[in-house]
Amino acid sequence: MFLYIDISAVSYVIPLIAGIAVAVGAWLAIHFRRAKSKISKKLGIDENAGKEVEEDVVISDEPDEETEGTEATETVANDGTEQPKE
Repeated sequence: MFLYIDISAVSYVIPLIAGIAVAVGAWLAIHFRRAKSKISKKLGIDENAGKEVEEDVVISDEPDEETEGTEATETVANDGTEQPKE
C-alpha cells in the first residue's frame, strides 16, 4: 500500500512547520534573556558597565524665540547650549 499526500495538504503543512519554528525560537529567546538577566543579577554583573553614553543632539531649522535671524541652530539637549550649524 502507498500513502497519497495531496499537494494542497503540503501547502498547509509547510507554513505550519515554519510557524512552529518561529514560535519555538521566540520562546527560547525570551526565556534565555530572562535566565541571563537573573544570573547577571545574582552574580552582580552590570551589562552597561563599560558603555559610553553619547549626548542627545537636536537639530532644528527653526529659529528660537531667544535668537534673532534665520540661521539654523544645533542644540545639545543635556546642557542646553546652542551652536550655529555649519
